Amino acid sequence: MCAIAGIMDINCSDGTKEKMLATMTRRGPDATGRYENGPAVLLHARLAVIDPEGGAQPMTFSRAGETYTIVYNGELYNTEEIRRALTREGHRFLGHSDTEVALHAYAQWGEECLTKFNGIFAFGIWEAGRRRLFLARDRMGVKPLFFKCHEGGLLFASELKTILAYPTVQPELDEQGAAEILLLGPGRTPGCGVFRGVEELQPGCCAVYAHGKLRQRRYWSLKDREHRESFAETAEVVRALVLDAIRRQMVSDVPIGTFLSGGLDSSLISAVCAEELGRQGKRLTTFSVDYTDNDHYFTPDKFQPNSDGHYIRVMEKTLNSHHHWCVLSPRELVDSLEEAVTARDLPGMADVDISLLAFCKRIREKVTVALSGECADEIFGGYPWYRDPEIRDREGFPWAQNTRQRCAILAPGLRERLDGEGYVRERYEKTCRESDILPGTPPGEARMKQMVNLNQQWFMQTLLDRKDRMSMYSGLEVRVPFCDYRIAEYLYGVPWEFKDWRGKEKGLLRHAMEGLLPEEVLWRKKSPYPKTWDPEYLRLVSERLEALLEDPKAPLFSLVDREAARRLLTEASPWPWYGQLMRTPQTVCYLLQIDCWLRKYRVELDW
Repeated sequence: MCAIAGIMDINCSDGTKEKMLATMTRRGPDATGRYENGPAVLLHARLAVIDPEGGAQPMTFSRAGETYTIVYNGELYNTEEIRRALTREGHRFLGHSDTEVALHAYAQWGEECLTKFNGIFAFGIWEAGRRRLFLARDRMGVKPLFFKCHEGGLLFASELKTILAYPTVQPELDEQGAAEILLLGPGRTPGCGVFRGVEELQPGCCAVYAHGKLRQRRYWSLKDREHRESFAETAEVVRALVLDAIRRQMVSDVPIGTFLSGGLDSSLISAVCAEELGRQGKRLTTFSVDYTDNDHYFTPDKFQPNSDGHYIRVMEKTLNSHHHWCVLSPRELVDSLEEAVTARDLPGMADVDISLLAFCKRIREKVTVALSGECADEIFGGYPWYRDPEIRDREGFPWAQNTRQRCAILAPGLRERLDGEGYVRERYEKTCRESDILPGTPPGEARMKQMVNLNQQWFMQTLLDRKDRMSMYSGLEVRVPFCDYRIAEYLYGVPWEFKDWRGKEKGLLRHAMEGLLPEEVLWRKKSPYPKTWDPEYLRLVSERLEALLEDPKAPLFSLVDREAARRLLTEASPWPWYGQLMRTPQTVCYLLQIDCWLRKYRVELDW
């Protein structure tokens, strides 16, 4: 994986190019590269995973009178199939990187190459003869790509910090940006870059920039279909798709490992990887995160019914893996709060981000590539809100049933200027309307398809943001096999009664994968990414918030009502701030991250 950036039709000094490159080197610590041609500047920082010797970027290729140059961040999992097809068309390759294959594919098929790719990617290709830039992002949105139309030209980059490094780009926050942070955060409206004028190319979209204009289009989305297979046939298809996705994503020229939480998804991935490596005479390396004294302080609830330790040890023994624990203290979490903001460029998921950042640092000491279990819950319907009628049938985003609470925390001047409930409702209803649903679909089934689309367009993107930024900050490439678009396409048409087989969350996936895991792990009740339950963590973040409350110049209170923030120290909310894990300690931490972000990025408020 890598970092990419580009400057089109804008004057740019060598110092600015180097400044932008400097923001990219944590994502790409192995090498940097620069390409300039007329109005185009392309920048690249590389994390070498495939073909370390032959995959340097920017990469240039000429064919049929045109010269193409690519900057690419990602991984194609069907590289060899595409290479064979291109070879039949007369292409010859200098190395074995997927970057070279993607470049040749665009030269051969143009924009239609995207329909042939199975992978995670964000890339830009400059066509020197046509003076045209092509941008694209993978179907599921695993890899990021931000852009800004600026001074008659275009800036694009993997991360916000790189765009903000351009000297005349100001980190401005308007009313909409404030609404994103406080009414939707840590989620974001699809395509929104929070800072004024900054956008994100949406998943499944591409764009062409030429003659000072940017044209975007969607090349992929979830489409409903009539499902004719029996449950047994459906389970066979699911098993084949999941196994194929995991095996494809093991390709690497550097060491790989897996996240292992003891839950269904990471355990399945680890089991398949361990079997594949075993055939090669190798042992899998696995990684787990925990917190000091969590066994002592853990309190079951409906979102997190049990802790992970026992199940991790069962899997460690079953897999015979090289297993590594990362155990974090409350103090480590609080001390890394600012660093997590820097990694994400925005306030994030509080200690869930912070712990993942520290976890990925430890993993990177052992391997360069790791596989993780994100996205199975969105696609297979694993979250509690899929199966809780009270939440499922209620209007609004199911992972944030607290819009009134969020509106109440807005600073008075901002509260008066924003229709908070209307802002959230408009975005929720738009996503529901855009859900592709066959005519005549029963209301209950139609609602479940809306739920899948809501989760994929919103909640999944927050988790993918978190995983990408926290891992790439340490130069660790994390792959997410359940995000294979073929699985998402197939599952969208599968009826809910199959997914909820025998009334069990992800019942279809569990049934389909029988025989791969110990029964107690295969049928374990879902438990999310672990958080700390230590009251010391609440004490530490509360101390920090109390200090802010006494600071008359704290930038937080330009967005947040001071007294509403004070009440967080003594009152518990009936709903999490976001998702399953962001309760009172994490909400306090989120406010601390907002303050840190406003200070560190010198955000200018514009309303």
